[in-house]
Amino acid sequence: MQLEAYLEERGRFIDGELVRLLPLGGAYPPEIRQAIHFAVFSGGKRLRPILMLATAEAIVGELPDGAVEAACAVECIHNYSLIHDDLPCMDDDELRRGRPTVWKKFGEAVAVLAGDALLTVAFQILALGATREIELSDRLLLCSQELAVASGTFGMVGGQAADIANEGKDIDVSVLDFIHKHKTGALIRCACRMGAILARADDGQLMVATRYGENLGMAFQIADDLLNVTGDEAKLGKSVGSDRQRGKNTFPKIHGVEKSRERAAQHADSAVDEAKRLSRPEVLIELARFVVERDY
Repeated sequence: MQLEAYLEERGRFIDGELVRLLPLGGAYPPEIRQAIHFAVFSGGKRLRPILMLATAEAIVGELPDGAVEAACAVECIHNYSLIHDDLPCMDDDELRRGRPTVWKKFGEAVAVLAGDALLTVAFQILALGATREIELSDRLLLCSQELAVASGTFGMVGGQAADIANEGKDIDVSVLDFIHKHKTGALIRCACRMGAILARADDGQLMVATRYGENLGMAFQIADDLLNVTGDEAKLGKSVGSDRQRGKNTFPKIHGVEKSRERAAQHADSAVDEAKRLSRPEVLIELARFVVERDY
């Protein structure tokens, strides 16, 4: 299987569905719609929705009903978090994916509202899927619960709050793990669980998807930490070294570069071991390797 071709094909598929489901760019007032489209269609990897689709396929071999809505909802949540993370009151980033961040292009107020809108529309998309087919509503309701938990104080919001609270401080490994598992790992774990739920996974399969997502989330964030130290700014599309400048606690800062690479590889290997428990694990295996080998 050629992972690059798979990612490209799935990325185009998700982009097409996002165009269909998001507010039209020309609707009034134009600024908020323009900011939403600028954020969402800026060349992201679509890793989280692709993970959701790939997990479902690994269990049932095809895309189940509701997969489109769930994938797009996950991507909306991810982009909302990026818009808010970049704000001056958060990470104060001016560049993302090689372009100005949303607040830099449209102003802080519009950026806050664009993030809020994407958070809201994510659950609107899930609700629309549930009303489209009553038989599907129970699974999309469970997906809504998963997404709400992963997005809120028990997930991304909690991780971001802990990250901000500990900037410039010396912390122990348990606090760093908490930040990474919640700020980044929670939504990746959620995407895998949503895919399993829509595929009607049994309890064992759901636990496999959960453990796979947890390990993949940690591998992904450690790799991100490393890229902020050793990456190529042109390929990353954002500043290198910004974590150190802001006093952020990262794996390279606490463990060093080599140990961080070892830890990322260990989590990726654990994700691969979990994926092999499913009937069609090939894409999930390749994705686990991709997250630690990527250079962007």
